[in-house]
Formats: sequence, C-alpha cells, structure tokens
Amino acid sequence: MKRILSRSLLSLAFLAGLGAVSLALAQDHGAAEEPSYPLKKPREQHWSFAGPFGTYDKGQLQRGLKVYKEVCSACHSLNLVAFRSLTELGYSEAQVKAFAAQYEVKDGPNGDGEMYTRKAIPSDYFPPPFPNKEAAAAANNGAAPPDMSLLAKARGIERGFPQFIEDIFTQYQEGGPDYIYSLLTGYQDPPAGVKIPPGAHYNPYFANAAVLAMPKPLSDGQVTYDDGSPETVDQYARDVSAFLMWAAEPHLEERKRTGFMVMVFLLIFSTLLYLTKKAVYAGKEH
Repeated sequence: MKRILSRSLLSLAFLAGLGAVSLALAQDHGAAEEPSYPLKKPREQHWSFAGPFGTYDKGQLQRGLKVYKEVCSACHSLNLVAFRSLTELGYSEAQVKAFAAQYEVKDGPNGDGEMYTRKAIPSDYFPPPFPNKEAAAAANNGAAPPDMSLLAKARGIERGFPQFIEDIFTQYQEGGPDYIYSLLTGYQDPPAGVKIPPGAHYNPYFANAAVLAMPKPLSDGQVTYDDGSPETVDQYARDVSAFLMWAAEPHLEERKRTGFMVMVFLLIFSTLLYLTKKAVYAGKEH
C-alpha cells in the first residue's frame, strides 16, 4: 500500500513538473512572439473607381501623376508604364510627346557598338531613378524602394472574417489604394517606450514592421495644383494612390463593363432556359 501511494505521489509530482515546464515554455513563446503587422489596419476610403460601376476620375489621375513625377519618382520606378498610355488620363498625343521629352532614356548600341542617351518618346517606358537595385539601396538607407507599377495590386492587406464575406457582395478591391493612402498619411511619433533605430521612421500602417526606411515623403504645399484642388498631404496621398491604382490596372473600367454585360447575358440566358423548360414540360404528366 505504501509503495503504491509513493508511486502515485511521484507520478503527480512528475506531471506537475511537466505542467510547470510547459507553462514556462508557453510564456516564453508568447513573450517572443512577433506582433501582427500592420499594427493598424488601412483606413477605408471612398474612391470613384470602387464598386461594380466605378470609373476613374481623370482629373484626380492627372494630379496623381504630378505628385508621382515631382515627389515619388526621385526614388520609385514605374517600369511597366509606357508614356503613350497617358492618353488614357485625358492628355493629347502632343502633350504626351512633350511630357516624355522631359525624360532621358538609354538606347543603343549605335553604329559604333556603344550605348547612348536620348530624349524619351511616347513608346518608351518611365525610366528608373537608379541604374540598379544596389545603387537604389545605397541611396536609401540600405532598402531599395519598390517599383510602383503594380504596387496598388500587390499591397492589399487581407481582411479577416467577417469582412471578406462582405467584400464578395460589395466587390471591394481597393485594399491597395487604401493601404498606400494610409501609409502616406500615417507617419507619427512612436509611442512612449518604443525605440526607433537610427534612420528609421515609425508608421503603424506599414505592412512589414512598425518602422520603415522611407521618411515622410509628403508635406502641405509641396506640389502645386492647377485646378484649385487642396494642396494638402491628405489630397496628395489620395491622388497618387488613385494614380497608382490606374497604373496597376489601366483596364479596370473596361473589365467592369465586360463583367456587367456578362452578368446581364447570364440572367437573360437563365430566364430563357427556364421558360423553355416550362414550355417543353407543360403538357407532360408529372
């Protein structure tokens, strides 16, 4: 009896020890667990291109192009966008030709086998600000700025339950512009007790961490608008986000029109099938 009791006590002590070790490991794991980024979800904005019937605001796209050219293009490339596509923003061919001529591109080789530099023409693409990624990283605190051609489609933050179910019905596809807008307007001082490495900047909307190498790029009055729109950080961020959405999906309007026509066709086709079925089986006994 004593032997059985002692064994039981030893077993209980062993199990208690295992429980204590497991609890300690769980606490250590929890303490070392990384926070979920972004710390704050992007703020949902109203966009003219939202919804199944949304369209681009060409005036906003033109302002966004100006913000990109005067601010963003110093660090970020737009490699997949050709100058000729700017006619979709409402510019004439002559205006696009004059705009492209403001840039220089590398071409060649010439008859002597050498590369040379010339003024850009409408068929050229936006030239990158740096010759390679290494040069871009060296000029930006070791982090090469990403190309902006597809940024508005690549930076959408996943929305959890139940929002993703609602998105199916509302056709929410503006996660990228919402993220870019929130990031550009989300720079702030770090909370008390949070240490920021040298050369880093606190932004709770950044997708990969709480800090990023890019300093706050926009400030009030930085870009002059010709149409009288507010020259504020909020307006700049909204306009350049819309422009980057167009850059990533220039055929959005055409896609939505096609989708609507397909849905109308399917509705009519389904109605005709139902009426045909009723006509065929109307005289049949069931």
